[in-house]
Amino acid sequence: MLQHTSTNRPMNRPGMNRSCHFLCALLLLAASSSLVAQAAPAPVAPSVVVNWTRKTPNRTTPTLQAVVNPMLRAGSPIHDASLAALARLGCDYVRYAFWFSYPKLVVAELRPPDQTQTYWDFQYIDPLVEDFLTAAGAHPSVWMFSTIPQWMFTTPQPVVYPGDPNQVFWNYSQGTELKDLPALANYYARLASWYTQGGFTDELGKFHASGHHYDMRYWEIFNEIDGEHETTPEQYVERYDAITEAVRKVVPGMKFVGLALSNPEGGARMFEYFLDPRNHKPGTPLDYISFHVYATPSADQTLDHWQFTFFDRAQEFLAATRYILRTRDRLSPSTKIMINEAGSILASDSDQGDPAHVEKPIPPAYWNLSGALYAYLYLELAKLGVDVVGESQLVGYPSQFPSVTMVDWTNGKPNARFSILELLKHNIGPGDDFADTEVHNGPPADADAIEAQAFLRGSQRKLLLVNQRNREIVVELPKECVGATVETIGGTSPDVVKQSVGDAKIRLLPFAVSVVTLKD
Repeated sequence: MLQHTSTNRPMNRPGMNRSCHFLCALLLLAASSSLVAQAAPAPVAPSVVVNWTRKTPNRTTPTLQAVVNPMLRAGSPIHDASLAALARLGCDYVRYAFWFSYPKLVVAELRPPDQTQTYWDFQYIDPLVEDFLTAAGAHPSVWMFSTIPQWMFTTPQPVVYPGDPNQVFWNYSQGTELKDLPALANYYARLASWYTQGGFTDELGKFHASGHHYDMRYWEIFNEIDGEHETTPEQYVERYDAITEAVRKVVPGMKFVGLALSNPEGGARMFEYFLDPRNHKPGTPLDYISFHVYATPSADQTLDHWQFTFFDRAQEFLAATRYILRTRDRLSPSTKIMINEAGSILASDSDQGDPAHVEKPIPPAYWNLSGALYAYLYLELAKLGVDVVGESQLVGYPSQFPSVTMVDWTNGKPNARFSILELLKHNIGPGDDFADTEVHNGPPADADAIEAQAFLRGSQRKLLLVNQRNREIVVELPKECVGATVETIGGTSPDVVKQSVGDAKIRLLPFAVSVVTLKD
């Protein structure tokens, strides 16, 4: 008998059951995803956690470098403004660098003496020294007359330098074979005597009166020896020992800074050799060593790349610094550390000596990024116990590393690099106590984006924040920060913006450096 089939029920077609099951699964998945999305908590902002009772002393001085160039000469359009900014800062250990690119401004004896005459000439150098000392006031400075007179080296032919003291000349420091070590040591002893003892007696026995009796306490022996004159560790130690011995006869209390390496990552042998007292004459002082760091992005990178390149470079440098500190601790633990060139250089500055060089515009946010990099380096180096961290440099301009300047080369107005150093100088430094500080990172995109350090200045509690990213980031502060005052430099501005913390959260501008001062 045939079974009756109802005509009002759908017939089973091939694959129909499988399709229904698949559709049901999709609907369930969509529903469950919607429920999960609704139940997921909103992203949590990075939060700062502070233990104010666990403290570590801070001994690190924030400061800067000034490099001699025509813009610091009287009559330049920014002479007065630049030196006024330096005076306003009032930093200790400002490094004043007399460096080779303007020979007449930095070398006091450009021609060798002969049997009848010497050629000492301070007409260009003296005004630069006097103006700087007026701006520095009573603050101790580090003097670096780094450029050795070229005629003291053997070269295929004499080096002809420009007659115009304001003309840049990148080819002055030539030669690798020093002719006369005592002559080199005596050159620096006479410089020291000229500025501290009222004059000196020259190579022919004639006294030259200067009338200067300046208080010069720190003297750096050369600059970036790993890049100039192909100096070996043995040569450098020999020259360092001779110069320190000669200068100490003139100024017995002088402190000395050695090495000034441009590439500390490649300087292991130099650090090992120099810091070993057995390689020096007995009694030679090893007061300080110095080395440098610059973040330099490649030419094809943009600002969005720079924000990562700069802080990656900082990590590389901090790793090298830890190694150097271990070497110091092993060989000469009393030697102190100066990082006296810290900053950034854009790739467009690398060929500034080329006649075909074309200046490229620098985006305003670059200055804030570079300032944030300095603030980050200061904090991390202070945690390592470095003694001095100097930002480089006060004045740069086209033909003289424009991307390194801390003031506008057209009007002398401080940019964000200067303003951030000023913010640090007036809020943090030696004698403060670091409190244990942690940043609990929020969304993955914010991981490692915020640097924070709480500290106590006497009884005053403060918190320093650095935003390493080119975007705003909200940060949750400790509850005790409610009602605190915040000073911030960020975005594309060099100006300090003041605000109050209302609900223990703060919105940090791109590349912001902020100081939170808690209520008493």
